[in-house]
Amino acid sequence: MTSAATSEPTPALRGEQTSAPASTPAAAFAPTPVHSTASASTSAPAPASVAASRVRAGAAVPGGGPLLLGVRHHGPGSARGVRAALDAAEPAVVLIEGPTEADALVSLAADPAMRPPVALLAHAVDDPGRAAFWPMAAFSPEWVALRWALDRGAAVRFIDLPAAHTLAAADPTWDDGDDVPDGEDGVSGSGPPVDPVAELAAAAGYEDAERWWEDAVELRGGQDPAAPFEALAEAMGALREAYGHGGHPRDLVREAHMRIRLRAARKEFGDDAVAVVCGAWHVPALTRKTTVTADRALLKGLPKVRTETTWVPWTHRRLARRSGYGAGIASPGWYAHLFAAPDRPVERWMTRVAGLLRAEDHPVSPAHVIEAVRLAEGLAALRGRPRPGLDETTDAVRAVLCEGSDVPLDLVRDRLVVRDVLGEVPAGAPAVPLQRDLARRQRTLRLKPEAAERDLDLDLRKDTDGERSRLLHRLRLLGVGWGEPSTGRSGTGTFREGWRLRWEPELHVRVAEAGVWGTTVEAAATARARSRATGAKALADITALAEQCLLAGLGDALPVVMRALADRAALDTDVSHLAQALPALARALRYGDVRGTRTTALAEVAAGLAERICVGLPPACAGLDPDAAAAMRERIDEVHRALALLPGADGLADRWAGVLHRLADRDRIPGVLQGRAARLLLDEGRIAVDGAAVLMSRALSPGTPPADAAAWIDGFAGGASGGGLLLVHDERLLGLVDAWLTGVPADAFTDVLPLLRRTFAAYEPGVRRTLGELVARGPGAGDPGHVLPGVPGFAADPDPDRADAVLPLLHLVLGTEVLV
Repeated sequence: MTSAATSEPTPALRGEQTSAPASTPAAAFAPTPVHSTASASTSAPAPASVAASRVRAGAAVPGGGPLLLGVRHHGPGSARGVRAALDAAEPAVVLIEGPTEADALVSLAADPAMRPPVALLAHAVDDPGRAAFWPMAAFSPEWVALRWALDRGAAVRFIDLPAAHTLAAADPTWDDGDDVPDGEDGVSGSGPPVDPVAELAAAAGYEDAERWWEDAVELRGGQDPAAPFEALAEAMGALREAYGHGGHPRDLVREAHMRIRLRAARKEFGDDAVAVVCGAWHVPALTRKTTVTADRALLKGLPKVRTETTWVPWTHRRLARRSGYGAGIASPGWYAHLFAAPDRPVERWMTRVAGLLRAEDHPVSPAHVIEAVRLAEGLAALRGRPRPGLDETTDAVRAVLCEGSDVPLDLVRDRLVVRDVLGEVPAGAPAVPLQRDLARRQRTLRLKPEAAERDLDLDLRKDTDGERSRLLHRLRLLGVGWGEPSTGRSGTGTFREGWRLRWEPELHVRVAEAGVWGTTVEAAATARARSRATGAKALADITALAEQCLLAGLGDALPVVMRALADRAALDTDVSHLAQALPALARALRYGDVRGTRTTALAEVAAGLAERICVGLPPACAGLDPDAAAAMRERIDEVHRALALLPGADGLADRWAGVLHRLADRDRIPGVLQGRAARLLLDEGRIAVDGAAVLMSRALSPGTPPADAAAWIDGFAGGASGGGLLLVHDERLLGLVDAWLTGVPADAFTDVLPLLRRTFAAYEPGVRRTLGELVARGPGAGDPGHVLPGVPGFAADPDPDRADAVLPLLHLVLGTEVLV
């Protein structure tokens, strides 16, 4: 039932293997701490029994001892069985398998603000990243038992090993074999982990263990809820006799602690007043006749860490994951429906599916619903199942309501079978100060955490949206990834910003980890930025950090970041590093203008970097091999875009144009960089088309090696720079390329073909088709700007008056009218 987060996943006390099947004894029958990559409990839980439920030493002894309710997790059958058993027995105390520290949090479950799914979270105080979760849904037997006790005024105790020991199990020095000697429970237990459900299913002639469980337990309606329990307890006893701890030696330690807690409850409340809700795998161990001394000997010397425990919201989507933090069930929405439906669950389910599909404009009628129910029942009868399960209902929905299409069926799976539900916990639940400050900021800014992914568009000119943006950027700097910037919804230097938000349960752990930096989001982000600035090694890392500080509005952190930036920039002489660092500074300056942030010091550093790049770039580009030249091409493109963003960069623009001229004219510069420089000069109007044609003619002359000529073409017309359209609309350049290509010797053609294919493959399909038609027709060698026949709207020269007429509307659309 539990999941845990550690920086390095390590085994927990039971169900230790990090890739265990979902139905191992540890994962299938008991709430188990499983670290970050471990699977947790499986999808089908077991009902408990009512009559003949007083069990001692594995045998039914009516009225003779505590009520032991062996369950599987997260299933309506177990939850209903537990509720019926407790209603019949009315115990004075309910013992639940879970960390004993949770006793102090029981009263919070009675708060009306508590809404499952929720989870108990325990983390090490000195290392918040070492954490464990115990998830509970509305249909979890543990939650049903907890709420039953609170509603009836019964006492509640958690009896599993304390989280202080569970989290200490992450220490690899605590060896599996050191704590429990073989034979402690009668059998050595060596060998691979045992899957009890698979063993029982195989005995019944089933290949699929989960299908057997559903047929034998979950889908059996109209029976005494006590009926399965005695058989289940007897079966678990036989399996424990045969397999011992089933490959999980630390189960013996946990069970020793459970027995100690059970003895204390029996002494306090009496034998007949105690009920225990635990994994069915543990029932035989709880009925064993052992001494207190023997149990305490197993617990002696266990490692321990200082922990804090609280309730946190959980999600159905996390319950549906079989690794990481998931509880390992595939269909939490379906199980919630089965638990909540008072009767006719299939009919009610089909009605919900029909409502969802209608809301998405799919034509679904009542007749479709009736036919889908009939088909599901027919499939269940044909397959020999007592009632339709999820497989039968899904097949019926696909065939009838979705008309055989998996597209709407995927919507049903996401919205109903899994269903995004985020639980809630009371405001009074224990939390680190940083979590409380974040909750206050969320309420103030009306940013409610939600399990479903949603898009958020912000207008940075509005105060509330600006504060929302700063909060999200601060959280990202702290490693709390609640939101990710949405590409395509915002542009550098604009007032628009897009985010994609989704709250995940483990973000509570990330907030706890970030709490070491401060008690508020702003203070923690500031301290974190200062620490990163002093520890950064690469210039690009510091410039990216400066950009983050401006986006997050961390003015107090900027002086430290700027000192580190100035120091690193003065020491770094690698032009590639300088070029890699400049774009982040340019973006930060532009965003500073948009957000009203003072960026004078940043502008001085950026100008200094740009000057050093202009001086050092030409010699740095000489003699590069193809791979280094390709990387330098990316740096040149980034610097070119960055200089366009720098305010008051007219002088730098002229310097940069001179650098590009030198790159385009020098023979020792790789062809890809020469071609790229020529293209940038042409785009900026620094050379005319005639000048570009001269550079291309020289680069594609017979004396140039074919590989160098192909690289020049790649730099000039390759990538997403619009080179294909340039060749379409200027037939002289296309003619030069065509003439060179037809003159490449046959022995050299195969060498340049991969580069040329990569160049032209980046063009849009329509551009490639037009180029093919032009080459097939034979491109002309007329004047630059030669107009293609039959293509209206193009002239030899642009019309400035027509171009200027659109500017007012363009400023209005972009929201830049205040800058005009």
